[in-house]
Amino acid sequence: MAGSRRLELAEALELGPGWRHACHALLYAPDPRVLFGRIPLRYAVLMQMRFDGRLGFPGGFVDTQDNSLEEGLNRELREELGEAAAAFRVERTDYRSSHAGSGPRVVAHFYAKRLTLEQLLAVEAGATRAKDHGLEVLGLVRVPLYTLRDGVGGLPTFLENSFIGSAREQLLEALQDLGLLQSGSISGLKIPARH
Repeated sequence: MAGSRRLELAEALELGPGWRHACHALLYAPDPRVLFGRIPLRYAVLMQMRFDGRLGFPGGFVDTQDNSLEEGLNRELREELGEAAAAFRVERTDYRSSHAGSGPRVVAHFYAKRLTLEQLLAVEAGATRAKDHGLEVLGLVRVPLYTLRDGVGGLPTFLENSFIGSAREQLLEALQDLGLLQSGSISGLKIPARH
């Protein structure tokens, strides 16, 4: 990830008390529906529009009273997504990566949690009643995991949005590693450079 260095989780957890830890999660679910009768959706992947107008993943800073990174992340998910987030727990087995930024002493931990479609739909339906809705979180958005016939619409256009920190790179890495794209690879996409 540009401007950051990847850390092993154990290494990140051993950093001194001057470091803050932020945890974010990509939430996804299998989605058997078909768009316009011809484009299989395959998966629904959630991101959120943040207070600063950038796209990111739900989550935030872990507080000192949280007993673990995952406890802090699950608290943040309930605050940002509402009570439907209490129906599942992000666990250590959902962990994907940690990165230390080049600026302030912050380590970003990234998770990916597979939900049922019913759980994901419940999160979407209840998000407007969440504590942080309209404040830290302006709304949820689904990532289009397809490319339209013009070669531009869908995921390539979505990737032209402004993302916070390394969220764009985390998204692309997770989509590829989890096999969420039609081809299972991002190599064939015309992915625009980050602005």
